[in-house]
Amino acid sequence: MNDQPSTASAWVRSEPGQARLQGINVGGLKTLYVKEVRRFFKVQTQTVWAPAVTTLLFLVIFTVALGGVKRQVLGVPFADFIAPGLIVMAMVQNAFANSSFSLLVGKIQGTIVDYLMPPLSTGELIFGLVAAAVTRAFLVGFAVWLAMALWPGVHVGLKHPLAAVWFGLMGSLMLSFLGLLTSIWAEKFDHAAAITNFVVAPLSLLSGTFYSVESLAPTFRAISHANPFFYVISGFRYGFLSEADSPIWVGAIGLAVLNLVLWAACYLLLRAGWKIKN
Repeated sequence: MNDQPSTASAWVRSEPGQARLQGINVGGLKTLYVKEVRRFFKVQTQTVWAPAVTTLLFLVIFTVALGGVKRQVLGVPFADFIAPGLIVMAMVQNAFANSSFSLLVGKIQGTIVDYLMPPLSTGELIFGLVAAAVTRAFLVGFAVWLAMALWPGVHVGLKHPLAAVWFGLMGSLMLSFLGLLTSIWAEKFDHAAAITNFVVAPLSLLSGTFYSVESLAPTFRAISHANPFFYVISGFRYGFLSEADSPIWVGAIGLAVLNLVLWAACYLLLRAGWKIKN
């Protein structure tokens, strides 16, 4: 009779005195994910609902204060045009905020060992941190969508749900990986804030969230097409309006490839222990 445990994360001994996990450490991965989700959910007013209110204010300002109620872009009312972009912009920004926090605060407070000592592989550590960030992104996206659905004069019905889910997921993953890279590189909160203020915010705001890039001059249109945020917002908008500023398949495949590259960068840096293990 075989008395060895049959779980996916069974302990085996390769050499005397050396133990390692075989397969996926499901229990440890679940624990890490739940820990990260509970961390931001304990302050959900700040991490989930506050972004919804802030994003709704953007909508109010651009449709009411600037007189955009009667304006049309891509053949749809301006409010309906900018709503999907605002939703996914809030999602990706909060995905970055979540993934850029854990390892960084661990390095600053000296608790980084809590992430390095558990029997988790590099891939499992990345998966747990990124999955929690994506969870926060979709919770924020749902909160923003709900607020806009209740706002008069705005229509946020889905016409292509799969496209909205795919581009929302790709955008959230992209910023989660970027946030993880930032937390590996940064040595203090000012470094992470610099990436937020000088990289994430400009790229997200200048990606066609509030305008169609087709209305730009050729030079600026080409610059916009080099911005990966543009494809996230354009594809996500397509899921709501059936209208996009770029070919959907180009954005879908390009973002998937970019996420694979970012995952590989995170894996190699964490495996090498760069700025993590001293």
